[in-house]
Amino acid sequence: MPDKKNSGKIITNDPRVAYFDRCAEGWDSDVQKVRRTLERLERCRGLLGFRGGQDVLEVGCGTGQITGWLAGQVAPGRVVGTDFSAQMLARAQAKSLPAEFRLLDICSAPAGEAAFDVAFCFHSFPHFRDQPAALANLAASLKPGGRLIVMHLAGSQQVNAMHSGFGGAVGRDYLPATERWPSLLGGAGFELVGLIDREDLFLLRARRA
Repeated sequence: MPDKKNSGKIITNDPRVAYFDRCAEGWDSDVQKVRRTLERLERCRGLLGFRGGQDVLEVGCGTGQITGWLAGQVAPGRVVGTDFSAQMLARAQAKSLPAEFRLLDICSAPAGEAAFDVAFCFHSFPHFRDQPAALANLAASLKPGGRLIVMHLAGSQQVNAMHSGFGGAVGRDYLPATERWPSLLGGAGFELVGLIDREDLFLLRARRA
């Protein structure tokens, strides 16, 4: 089971937690989709800038679909995967991946003080119910000069439309508009480094000031 000793406070009345707990059982059922995701990540390696020896915080790791890939990019550095869904984490941990897993709600607590070189939010940022608080906790988790990466394998319009179509607990889980990012990041102590938002890729890079 996930290590609850090092867990941040979990807001049990956030309906997203129950939603993703219910989704966990079938999350890995589309094997070809997982393979395509890993292939896309491999093609984006140059943009992501992972290096051996880095300590990476993967926020919203789900069932660990990309955690092993991340660990390979930064070895002998470490990867810590976090999620607010205990069911997702249980499936990630069962894969015996070269990573640590923690039950954590990034909207409520950081993952450690100045502990990581990179915080990687892959397909997860829209599901943070309090995005300014999440950014503040991400900044607190990073070493000075540490990097934040928010990534989706689709543009913001596509991501937001998809969540709207799902409805329910995630129906209003959106990526912020492009013009909002500088103030959101600045309020949390980040500076924007670069932002790509096209139909097939959303990639935001920021640095802890």
